[in-house]
Amino acid sequence: MDKKDLPVFSVLPKHIGIIMDGNGRWAKQRGLPRYKGHIEGARTFRKIGEFAADLGVKCITFYAFSTENWKRPPEEVEAIMQLFREYLEEADDRIAENEEKGIRLRFIGERKGIPADILSLMELNEAQSSDKDKVILNIAINYGGRHEITEGVKDIVRRAVAEEISADDIDEQMISDSLYTKGLPDPDLIIRPSGEYRLSNFLTWQSAYSELWFSNVLWPDFTEDDLVSALRDFEKRHRRFGGV
Repeated sequence: MDKKDLPVFSVLPKHIGIIMDGNGRWAKQRGLPRYKGHIEGARTFRKIGEFAADLGVKCITFYAFSTENWKRPPEEVEAIMQLFREYLEEADDRIAENEEKGIRLRFIGERKGIPADILSLMELNEAQSSDKDKVILNIAINYGGRHEITEGVKDIVRRAVAEEISADDIDEQMISDSLYTKGLPDPDLIIRPSGEYRLSNFLTWQSAYSELWFSNVLWPDFTEDDLVSALRDFEKRHRRFGGV
């Protein structure tokens, strides 16, 4: 879509979280192996991420691989990891393009257990884009909201044991600062396609006041028009944050 034709919104979320769900079902409906759905879902990820950035969304977090996803069949897990490799290698080749778009790439989640070569590519991509500030693109890989909170609490307890802080110092801001998303705004809007109506351990702490938008569209079929529909719906909502 030409930038001059982009839709304009009266209010736009600063941070959108997207649960990329439905890849396997998309493939099954077509008689294809599940990994084919992940390949198509990766194309949708690129398309929607770039479109959201063009619209002016400053932070986007994609739920790519959860701590629970390791339980899937080994061949499916390996196919997903290979897609990560290819994306990261491609991102490395597109440094000039990312420079122009001002994209900062970040990864949130537990890094233990991720293949060493993928971890190296993640660190390289983060370092190469660390000075960009137009768009923050977070990819949640090996991520679980409860695990994130647990690890954050452990860090706070270590600081308390070391007498760096007291119990009275602990507040919501300190907990927020102990999470992977430190320094980022909480998501204003979380989008989940595929017909499921739950957050599935995604941004558990951060989503306390997020607006939720669900769709029956499977992620590989999710289009720019679907994102616009979610944003138009968000535009109409009155966010009270517990007030009147």
